[in-house]
Amino acid sequence: MNFFFVLNGKKVKHSLIIMIAAFFTAGILFVENSLKEPVFSTENGPRAIYKGEGKDNKVALTFDITWGDERAIPILDALKANNIKNCTFFLSASWAERHPDIVKRIVEDGHEIGSKGYQYKNYADLEEQKIKRDILQAQEVFKTLGVKDVTLLRAPTGAFNDKVLKVAENVGYTLVHWSVNSDDWKNPGTEMIIENVKGMKPGDIILLHASDSAKQTDTAIPQISKLLKQKGYGTYSVSELISNTDAKSNEVK
Repeated sequence: MNFFFVLNGKKVKHSLIIMIAAFFTAGILFVENSLKEPVFSTENGPRAIYKGEGKDNKVALTFDITWGDERAIPILDALKANNIKNCTFFLSASWAERHPDIVKRIVEDGHEIGSKGYQYKNYADLEEQKIKRDILQAQEVFKTLGVKDVTLLRAPTGAFNDKVLKVAENVGYTLVHWSVNSDDWKNPGTEMIIENVKGMKPGDIILLHASDSAKQTDTAIPQISKLLKQKGYGTYSVSELISNTDAKSNEVK
């Protein structure tokens, strides 16, 4: 006896959509569960820190700069006017070597400098040797500019995996992510930037930008300063925030 199965095209399409949605939802849940811990790590291996322990009213304001000539100074001026020090600026070294005066200003204003590598490339897609070469090339630039003891690394595009973690550790860097994203580079308006960060909690590392795409960040800084005061939070460099971090880890695949 022969059996014939007739597949309905619409039903197949509907089933595929459901399956794709299920995988997507599972991915989101995995990320959300991972973000409940202060660090990402390989099992018994190197880690990427995205927040401090949260025991005290301390947060870290971090600013990424990869390109542009216009926004860094207004942002530094706004921080100074609102008496905010101890921020951490993650700089692409290719940008830094073209703007030595701004790098000097960042240090003189009492902020910390971290590395975003030399070129803006997705480390997760690179071979280990190329990742190492980019990190070390950036390191030489910072040394030439007189910036010592750069030990914090933020992946240039924000993407990383266990390979990136291992290379970073091998060359003496701690990979730093974030727990609060301001989305300021999208220029959603000052009020929305504040809305995006107002849920900050002790230990959070807050992502901001000082590249030329961030056209509203300097105007948001006075309100961020006010918010910090209302919450009773102090601003600390990432190094200070994570100096005593001791947390459980989730495996990064």
